Amino acid sequence: MHKRKPTIIDVNCADTQATLQLKVDADILDFCGHFSHFPLLPGVSQIDWALFYAVEYLNTPAVFKGMEVIKFQEPILPDAQVTLDLNWDSDKQKLSFKFSSQQGELLVIHSSGKMKLGK
Repeated sequence: MHKRKPTIIDVNCADTQATLQLKVDADILDFCGHFSHFPLLPGVSQIDWALFYAVEYLNTPAVFKGMEVIKFQEPILPDAQVTLDLNWDSDKQKLSFKFSSQQGELLVIHSSGKMKLGK
């Protein structure tokens, strides 16, 4: 269990937007100990992934300067397939992110937020 990132299924990028389809593999290290009876992906991991993929695909600054808004609504469980939507506002130096998944007819929002980035 040394894996820290999900398996990327698909990536679609535009200038300031990226959408990633991810499989949140059960062997990701972040599940270990969070929690043994009901493993779920920690919120800090979701924030880390949003920043990591924003830097990689949108060429955003890599320095985290703080969260403005954050909501954790539904847990992300092992082996879930989720969509990560990223939107970069270069004028405001803000990254918006949203983790969601389709569960039958229902679109489930797992988490969303805005973070300030800089150099």
